[in-house]
Amino acid sequence: MDHSKHKAHTHTTHGNSQLNQDAITKEHEVKDQLAETTLHGHDAHVHDKHADRQSSHHGHHGHHAHMIEDFKKRFWISLLLTLPVLALSEMIQHWLGFTIQFTGSQYILFLLSTIIFFYGGWPFLVGLKDEVKEKNPGMMTLIGVAIAVAYVYSSAVVFGLEGMDFYWELATLIVIMLLGHWVEMKSVMGASRALELLVQMMPAEAHVVHGDHVMDVKVEQLKPNDIILIKANEKIPADGIVIEGESYLDESMLTGESKPVKKTKGDQVIGGSVNGNQSLKVRVAKTGKESYLNKVITLVEEAQKAKSKTQNLANVAARWLTFIAIGAGTATLVIWLAMGKPFDYALERMVTVMVISCPHALGLAIPLVVAISTAVSARKGLLIRNRTAFENARKITALVFDKTGTLTEGKFGVSRYESLLPDITGEELLTVAASLEQQSEHPIAQGIVKKAKGQKLELKKVTDFKSLTAKGIRGSISGVQWLVVSPGYLRENKIEIPANTTSDAAETIVFLIREEKLAGFIALADKIREESPKAIDMLRAKGIKLYMATGDNEKTAKSVSEKLQLDGYYSEVMPHEKVDVIKKLQKEGHFVAMTGDGVNDAPALAQANVGIAVGSGTDVAAETADIILVNSNPRDIASLILFGRATYKKMIQNLIWATGYNAISLPLATGFVSGLVISPAIGAVFMSLSTVIVAINAQLLKTKLKT
Repeated sequence: MDHSKHKAHTHTTHGNSQLNQDAITKEHEVKDQLAETTLHGHDAHVHDKHADRQSSHHGHHGHHAHMIEDFKKRFWISLLLTLPVLALSEMIQHWLGFTIQFTGSQYILFLLSTIIFFYGGWPFLVGLKDEVKEKNPGMMTLIGVAIAVAYVYSSAVVFGLEGMDFYWELATLIVIMLLGHWVEMKSVMGASRALELLVQMMPAEAHVVHGDHVMDVKVEQLKPNDIILIKANEKIPADGIVIEGESYLDESMLTGESKPVKKTKGDQVIGGSVNGNQSLKVRVAKTGKESYLNKVITLVEEAQKAKSKTQNLANVAARWLTFIAIGAGTATLVIWLAMGKPFDYALERMVTVMVISCPHALGLAIPLVVAISTAVSARKGLLIRNRTAFENARKITALVFDKTGTLTEGKFGVSRYESLLPDITGEELLTVAASLEQQSEHPIAQGIVKKAKGQKLELKKVTDFKSLTAKGIRGSISGVQWLVVSPGYLRENKIEIPANTTSDAAETIVFLIREEKLAGFIALADKIREESPKAIDMLRAKGIKLYMATGDNEKTAKSVSEKLQLDGYYSEVMPHEKVDVIKKLQKEGHFVAMTGDGVNDAPALAQANVGIAVGSGTDVAAETADIILVNSNPRDIASLILFGRATYKKMIQNLIWATGYNAISLPLATGFVSGLVISPAIGAVFMSLSTVIVAINAQLLKTKLKT
């Protein structure tokens, strides 16, 4: 297949619509989020863009795992230090009816709280700085402001300012927030290794031909016009043109073409595809950033950067609470000073307002729901990698399926076979075909042999075997000559093709000829999954528009689309064209989900509002997607949408409980409500109550997801 002339065929129920066919021309260098200056104790010298990407994403993945351990460690240490802080706090002593008083106790309280503030609170202080720098306040800003105000004010009280310290609230707030972040990060391991896995698709070395000698060199050292040797079953190291040999290449993970593609002299090959059982000599055409696979990497990068700006529900809530906390606190200070109250009184009211505005329950409200929904979903075969996308699954209005491996089984197998002679059965015909084909590397041959072995048919000995170039094979079984040939052979030899062999455009037909007489045929196809029709019906019942985008040919795509009664299909689409399909639907106002399993799906999975990978596919697709269907069952997509709706509803409920007490306590904390100035003890009761309610409500999600 000449990919330089590749065009996308687009069909919908409303007529043809033209996709944007522009080739990718924009190239840009990677801006690493986590640039590592040293690796394994020595300087990392990165020689090329691929190595740079690979080391960066190794660093990012390790960094995320380290962060989980870091939050865990900070939580336990801060929790241990919080216990004596609670014991030494007058408020807690009064509340629980005991007294611990000794000279200098307030300084010990100050010291312990200082350690908790700087050690336990450090991630939130760093997050506060980053969010302010990006002008994007969220959860870190809310927590950072609350603990900073509580610490500075309480320290001032210890060293002479009139008022009551907030050390116990500071400590418990940090401990609960650390717990929430740890639980959440542990349940959703969100670090994507997609680009690293894409880079790994390329082999490390290539066999460069120099006259009579073959020399192994690093792939990054290849130059255009180099002649390279690709041995049997090796990966193609660079885009190029075949100059010698012929073989079948598996491009399914790159282009979506379901069956291996025959490559002969003059044909283009794509770096990252897998060679068949014959060697090839290829002239290198494109390397580095000009290569096909590198353009896929760039597409994934761009889509992931755009998607990372989306905020999840908890951050949106935290942003508004931050504005409320700072606004209400500042207003409280200014108004009390304007009314002639002493500065220390006005300051105490302001601090009380700002600390109360950061509810402890908010730190657990979302993480608990996420942890529970992630665990329950995993048991049902759904792995949630991107929380925001999972929350948004309820919004899906259009769903784009990849065909190969998603709606279909992704295997080129026998769909039907039939004898045309009265003295031979269908099984005998299949036995003969498999016996002849067992020596062949052709994907059709492999499909026939697999079918025969699956039916436990005993293969026969073949003599005088011969391959008929581009037409089929020939051989003798028990002295009888047989041929397995293509429809082209029948046309060339003026043998009439039976009418019942052209009924299904998605099938590939081979014919068997016995002693120059047509004996029967075998049809092969990439079968539609058993679960696909039911899944389509379930999704259509929810009012979701259903489309298919595939790298396969137009006839095959049309056949599958018609069988499943989809709203439309896009055939022979390359990865950047699948992205165009997603963008087109998004411009039409759809909230788009994409399902796929191959490298060719990775950019579209990243571009979609919700990317769903089927578990039987490549690691690259899985790492790019937001949610993975472990069982590769399309029906799980409908379950996913129900899960998303139930989880989002539970999150909203928890946010209402977590912030609801603010509606009561915050106005009272200002002191403006006559005769009703809230005390820290009452605030503590409200805080504890909301935290308990949030925890119980999150547990109820387990029963919700079982229904």
